[in-house]
Amino acid sequence: MKNTPLNDKHLALGARMAEFAGYNMPISYSNIKDEHHCVRTNVGVFDVSHMGEFIVKGKEALDLIQLVTSNDASKIEIGQAQYSCLPNTDGGIVDDLLVYRLAEDNCAEGERAYMLVVNASNIEKDWNWISKHNSFDTRLINISDQTALLAVQGPKADEVLQKLTDIDLSELAYYTFTKGTMAGIDNVLISATGYTGSGGFELYVDIKNAEVLWDAVFEAGKAYDIQPIGLGARDTLRLEMGYCLYGNDITDETSPIEAGLGWITKTKKGEFNSRDIFIKQREEGVDRKLVGFKVEDRRVPRHGYGIEDLEGNAIGEVTSGTQSPTLDVPIGLGYVQKEFAAPGTEIAVVAGKKRLKAVVQRPPFVEKS
Repeated sequence: MKNTPLNDKHLALGARMAEFAGYNMPISYSNIKDEHHCVRTNVGVFDVSHMGEFIVKGKEALDLIQLVTSNDASKIEIGQAQYSCLPNTDGGIVDDLLVYRLAEDNCAEGERAYMLVVNASNIEKDWNWISKHNSFDTRLINISDQTALLAVQGPKADEVLQKLTDIDLSELAYYTFTKGTMAGIDNVLISATGYTGSGGFELYVDIKNAEVLWDAVFEAGKAYDIQPIGLGARDTLRLEMGYCLYGNDITDETSPIEAGLGWITKTKKGEFNSRDIFIKQREEGVDRKLVGFKVEDRRVPRHGYGIEDLEGNAIGEVTSGTQSPTLDVPIGLGYVQKEFAAPGTEIAVVAGKKRLKAVVQRPPFVEKS
């Protein structure tokens, strides 16, 4: 297993550690429920340095990104980020990712620069996939091992971080970013993207400055009772928003159209992997759809549980499930046959010999902050 640059901090805090995507990661420090509520109501800090970062730079950088991603990267201005996915050639998803359009200060004339942020479990897979398609005048640089990433999330995140920078964080709109000084550290990329639905920022920093930044953020947040947050709460937070997790809700076998990600699948932009498949799926419809559901029982739905209609016929499968700390009821995501995808449809989740009554609900399950 690999360790993040902040591993010693997690051990000193008594974190419960476990393997995730090849990294030794903190799952929780106190308990998942308390950490979840901390982010929803206050401010918490995640170490997500296991994520991968690639720089794409060159005169044809945009051409490469347009070919391998589903969204229309030509619409991104410098200082903006975009959610997208990497389609394979069979209509599935290699990975989902963020595309950042960087400033061109260090570019030669006519060049553009982007940063791609990919899931930790897919770093090598994504690198090989993108490299395979790079027949363009463009360079790929893998900076994953040189980059640490802190996610400072929650409604008080801006007040905490504003103490550490002269940048006016209130001017950073959702899915925009800037580079500047944070806690006396130069060249920190400050991004207003998030995976919790509670607001906040992501801080990309050179690994040599990771511990200094971590300590500064916690010192600035003392008055707000800032807390470290593990991956357990990260999962419950994202699930309350209905955000997809790669490997569960989206995979190489799931189409973005099936997964409700048609909004990041821009078939009119020109050629890209699986474009013709997605056009056909839009025209003819898909047989199954990813839906959210709320369980009318105390038992939590788990990945892989079957989903049936009220007559007991198999209609799908659970991809993610948890006990919602905010609602105090079990919630989940899963694929069902399209005729059962409408909100309000009654379904049953098969948990061993027990059938749990559930109702399809359009995410988010709780209001976004």
